[in-house]
Amino acid sequence: MPQRAHVTSVDAIRAFRSDLLVYLSKARPALEEVSTEVMRTKLWIQNDQRSKWEGEFKRRSRKLEDANAAMFSAKMSNLREVSAAEIAAVTKAKRAIDEAEQKLRRVKMWDRDFENRTDPMLKQMEKMTTVLAVDVPEAAAYLAEVIKTLESYAGMVAPGASLEPAAPATTEPADETAPVAKEGGEA
Repeated sequence: MPQRAHVTSVDAIRAFRSDLLVYLSKARPALEEVSTEVMRTKLWIQNDQRSKWEGEFKRRSRKLEDANAAMFSAKMSNLREVSAAEIAAVTKAKRAIDEAEQKLRRVKMWDRDFENRTDPMLKQMEKMTTVLAVDVPEAAAYLAEVIKTLESYAGMVAPGASLEPAAPATTEPADETAPVAKEGGEA
């Protein structure tokens, strides 16, 4: 039976705890960054893109009205006929307004569907955030206690054992010229 426990895995536990803390220090900011980026994208869709395409739709609608007014005025005027440039301007303005309408519909669709698409993933991220905020620090504290306990245990001396290191066993052959004691005590 050994006189002392031979605990050799404390360094492995210490290394694992260290890696766990490094993971924690990198994972938290990454999750926060993703969460911030999701909110930024949501605001970009709801505010920036929506107002951009609503404004673009209004601007293009005015251009179409102006092109139609120019063409109508040319038709009403007996002085000249509607030019190809005026017809092309109306056609171009109609295409531009159709594009703006289509983009605005897409932005509204993304605004409506954004939360449905991101909420399941955000809930998973919230769970991970909770794990990182609560469970991982508790695990690191537990591992610190385990390390402390194992180091304390490794430093203990077994009852009846001496604190001095044991003398190394010699592997020298016995001296054959030395007298050997016999049972009667004679040499």
